[in-house]
Amino acid sequence: MRIANADGRLALVTAGHVIDVADASDGRFGPDVQDVYDHWTEFRVWAWHDTPAGGTPLDEVRLGPVAPRPHQIFAIGLNYRGHAVETGLDIPDAPMVFTKFASSIAGPHDAVALPTESVDFEAELVVVIGATARHVARADAWRHVAGLTVGQDISERELLVRPPTPQQFSLAKSFPNFAPIGPMLVTPDEFDDPDDLEIGCAVGGEQLQKARTSDLIFSVSTLVEYLSAVLTLLPGDLIFTGTPAGVGFARKPQRYLRAGEELVTTIEGIGELRNPLVDA
Repeated sequence: MRIANADGRLALVTAGHVIDVADASDGRFGPDVQDVYDHWTEFRVWAWHDTPAGGTPLDEVRLGPVAPRPHQIFAIGLNYRGHAVETGLDIPDAPMVFTKFASSIAGPHDAVALPTESVDFEAELVVVIGATARHVARADAWRHVAGLTVGQDISERELLVRPPTPQQFSLAKSFPNFAPIGPMLVTPDEFDDPDDLEIGCAVGGEQLQKARTSDLIFSVSTLVEYLSAVLTLLPGDLIFTGTPAGVGFARKPQRYLRAGEELVTTIEGIGELRNPLVDA
């Protein structure tokens, strides 16, 4: 199953068409995209058994973020060995957790304004929680996942490393539109293996990141188990699972984002973000 935010309304995506859920369900489920995660089990049953035909042609430019108002956004640092190596830091023994603030959420085609000349890209697989998770065992973790989507953990490197310590990860990664997600949410059953998907990032037509999510140090299941052992994961929460090697600040010479370019982020089986870059 694939769902999307089509013109601000919850939609099913099938055969290149979008079906308005509120209309198709005769109001059983409302048009608000974020609200569906509070009723995910009921919605999933309805969608799988009563999916209507028809709809309107899919226009991805009109799609918005698949979780526009999450209660919590978690992000994981240094979760690919190649990325840890390129930063010169030790491979972590446990997930390195920070947050992106919710005001940074954007859609798959929204423009990103660059506040400085040191804004970096980080392609990421994003998990959307579909059921309240507290003390969830790794073996049961996927049962609490609504689906997967594409994300970018855009980062302003100057603020990120500016004193005082500890570093300002959360602020540096939360400028407006620094967390584009989309273009749709795909449920785990749609993949042959949801733990092994190709992920990549290109800027200005140049391929800069390419890896597989099977290279994650801490898998989706491990992250759900780890986080839920400390706190409660709520329906609609997001987990940015980390970025592979190839980020701009670790390159020689360094390669930051520039106005006039397009940031393209792709994950196999889900789709792509195409975010134009503009001056702040």
